[in-house]
Amino acid sequence: MTEARTARRTRGGGGAARRAERTAVRFETAKFIERNIPNFEVLDEEALQVIEHNAETVLEEIGVNFVENPAALDLWRAAGADVDGERVRLPRGLARELCKTAPSQFVQHARDPAKSVTIGGNSLVLAPVYGPPFVRDINGGRRYATMADFEKFVKLAYMSKWLHHSGGTICEPTDIPVNKRHLDMLMAHMTLSDKPFMGSVTEPSRAQDSVDMAGILFGKEFVADNTVMTSLININSPLTFDATMMGALEVYARNMQAAIISPFIVGGAMAPVSVAGTLTQVLAEVLAGVAYSQLVRPGAPVIFGAFVTSIDMNSGAPTFGTPEASHITYGAGQLARRLGLPYRSAGSFCGSKLPDAQAAYETSNSLNMGLLSGVNFMLHACGWLEGGLVASFEKFVLDADQLGVLHRLAAGVDMSENGQAMDAIREVGPGGHYLGCAHTQANFKTAFWRSDVLDYKPFETWDEEGARDSQSLAAVRVDKLLADYQAPALDPEIDAALRAFVAERKASMPDAFS
Repeated sequence: MTEARTARRTRGGGGAARRAERTAVRFETAKFIERNIPNFEVLDEEALQVIEHNAETVLEEIGVNFVENPAALDLWRAAGADVDGERVRLPRGLARELCKTAPSQFVQHARDPAKSVTIGGNSLVLAPVYGPPFVRDINGGRRYATMADFEKFVKLAYMSKWLHHSGGTICEPTDIPVNKRHLDMLMAHMTLSDKPFMGSVTEPSRAQDSVDMAGILFGKEFVADNTVMTSLININSPLTFDATMMGALEVYARNMQAAIISPFIVGGAMAPVSVAGTLTQVLAEVLAGVAYSQLVRPGAPVIFGAFVTSIDMNSGAPTFGTPEASHITYGAGQLARRLGLPYRSAGSFCGSKLPDAQAAYETSNSLNMGLLSGVNFMLHACGWLEGGLVASFEKFVLDADQLGVLHRLAAGVDMSENGQAMDAIREVGPGGHYLGCAHTQANFKTAFWRSDVLDYKPFETWDEEGARDSQSLAAVRVDKLLADYQAPALDPEIDAALRAFVAERKASMPDAFS
């Protein structure tokens, strides 16, 4: 592994690569969060055992469907499952036993080794919104996303201090053919940022393209021994594993690249309306998905995923930031830890159409439940709007700014001698103030978290400057970040090889928009 990593850092490019490295502008990226606070647990031991028992009953008596995938059925049959058509029923305990080979944590390597992240344990890795077909900004309003929009989001993620990850499909670039857009999105992540990124899952061949491009970027030998991608594999809840997602999972598992095995739960539509019932289904689906990944290749890195939202029973629209979603997110975290798996959930969820008060309330609830539930990988950590249909530029920077709060909360309370501040209390004594004391002077720059976007000015100054609301302030921040952007250095030979691969793959197939 060491030799492979050394080879990755010293491949060709020579003087040009070194000059590019020296002249590159660097932007500060905070290390992934390491929690020094306890997780919040809503389920006692009896409740956990009931849910685990019920999930095993679902797998044994009801089973799960693996559709249009005969090879998967053969693997399950060989493992001892009862296969009836496309229905797979698992003997009690089989899935849990297979899950034991999945690692409890792993490192996802970044192009800049200093930005590599650990996923699992007490860590929390923050990644942007994923999948919206629309974008919104203060000037252009709501519109279909383009590749230019996608590239702007990658740049914003690269420059955002509190984001650790470049993400995947930050928005869906609808101006590029469906069968080719994954190549452009991967190219953007690999060249416009040096943070970790996600691979494509929309078709197994696109997952393979992701692995091949990663081999060019990092070196094939390095990729063979290390995880350089984390990708999202959604389960078609309830209890259905389709051939497209499973085909992508098979590619990543065979290549030892990480996959989030994530049920897509809208309570009352894709799962029961009750918290305990939903947790039972989530656990059954994750057990089956993780177990299958280990059938493909024991030891393949996977993440216990849970995308959870409730539903408005009048309109049918998904709702976010609700107490029921919090209960499920907290409970799923407990179940993931008992399985010894990294956990993915939560995000900047909201149903609002604008980055307004509704968006702020719902997002705050969702982000905080993610921190306290023990989430290790938080997809959708910034930019989510309108139930995930829209990626908002202004909300992206507002959310990314608020992620700094999670960093500070997760650090816990400083109980060092400096944190106890006894010298300050002695110096000031009764009736004084702390503004000028030595302890305040030594700590004032870092004592309190401060927003880079929100307004703290007196009313008169705020009014004179245009009485701007949060969305307006965020728009200014977006423009400044994009104006300041400079791409991270990349070996010219690697850049050329990536572009040649993309050009060859695009030339090999006609455009398809469906």
